[in-house]
Amino acid sequence: MKKSLIFALALLMIVSLAACKGSENGNNNTNPPASSTGDNQPSGNESGADNTSQNDNNAEAAKLTGKMNIIDLDDRDPSVLRGVTIKGNHAGGYDGINGKESSLTDVRCIFELNEWVYFYPDTDATYGLRVWILKHRDDQEYYNTAKFSDLDPNFANYCDLHYPEDAENPDEMEWGSFYLHPEECEPGYYDFVFTYEGKAIATLLTRFYNENELTVKSDAELEALMHE
Repeated sequence: MKKSLIFALALLMIVSLAACKGSENGNNNTNPPASSTGDNQPSGNESGADNTSQNDNNAEAAKLTGKMNIIDLDDRDPSVLRGVTIKGNHAGGYDGINGKESSLTDVRCIFELNEWVYFYPDTDATYGLRVWILKHRDDQEYYNTAKFSDLDPNFANYCDLHYPEDAENPDEMEWGSFYLHPEECEPGYYDFVFTYEGKAIATLLTRFYNENELTVKSDAELEALMHE
């Protein structure tokens, strides 16, 4: 009789322990942690996807106007650049965006990759002018004190501007030219930074498109893109 009672109690204890273990396992399956990241990990609002979205917003914030931004500081004379004509050899006609008069407020600012870009500045300087082509920065004030170098991670190219005194008709010749190679540069927004004797005097927001993307467009369509 005692053996039967002891056996029954032992069986009851085993059943009770099994029930408790099952209850614990059930809690683990139905109650995941409140956060799937550790305390030192970024939250979903700081993920790479949101950073990509922020980059897209920055790109959308860049609006072309064709207007030069003159840097007026005490240690340089912005009047060294009174205006500029910029032309390309792929898109647009000579009576359209390639035929613009020298200006600071209506300058061609869209181009294709692999398109030669030509500069015709209105200036009294014959040497010392250079155009740096850099990926667009939102913080334009950076250029006020920047030291320019081809080691800059945003560097795409540069173009020295010299008066073409040896040309047969120097007043009709470009002062310098460049292009962005499609295997080295991506389409997108770029800053033309005009410097004189190493210091920035003006900037122009530009946009480069893929090859043949602008060639098929009329001058009216190109003008619309330049004032998006």
